[in-house]
Amino acid sequence: MTDHKAQTIIWDWTIRLFHWLIVLLIPLLWWTAEEGMMDWHRRLGLTMFALILFRLIWGVVGTWTARFLPMIRQLGSLTGYVRDLLARKHRPSFGHSPIGTLSVFALLGALSIQVGTGLFSVDVDGLESGPLAILISFKTGRDLADIHELNFDVLTILIALHIAAIAFYHFVLKANLVRPMVTGRRSDVRASSDISVRPIPLLSSVIITAICLYAVINVG
Repeated sequence: MTDHKAQTIIWDWTIRLFHWLIVLLIPLLWWTAEEGMMDWHRRLGLTMFALILFRLIWGVVGTWTARFLPMIRQLGSLTGYVRDLLARKHRPSFGHSPIGTLSVFALLGALSIQVGTGLFSVDVDGLESGPLAILISFKTGRDLADIHELNFDVLTILIALHIAAIAFYHFVLKANLVRPMVTGRRSDVRASSDISVRPIPLLSSVIITAICLYAVINVG
């Protein structure tokens, strides 16, 4: 058994909490929309808005493995990393791999579009609308509702690819990517930076998120 002390912390608790809340929210948002439970759909959508906004801010001021800039730098080794994967070789990395970086950006982009369009969407009768729909015309709101629906299909494909990649790593490369997202730790990498959550950036991110959420809820 691997010594717990020998394991490296790679994901801070905010990243792990964000990840699993997103995993929970996506099916709930789909289910509430399918069942016409729009009051709950709006509440969950606003929760998703807050989570995505916090993650975007945390990607700038957060811990090293949460920041976007180190992830972008990883893309420079994408070709070699893919070559190794095709040869069934796995090079564990401290934080996101180049493929993982692409996945994160794609999913965050799709989620941002989903949340953004949902805030402005208007249904056919104009009865069920996002909290910011009053700022745009009915036609624009309907167009955004169409994008909202279409983008969910894109998001579903990205999620399926994400799950398939996790399965490939687990069964082919013998690398468990789920456990570190639960515990935050891995034993096959070395720490290259401190990922302790600093209170000032965390508090600032939470305050900015709360202000923006309050503004969206009370825009009307």
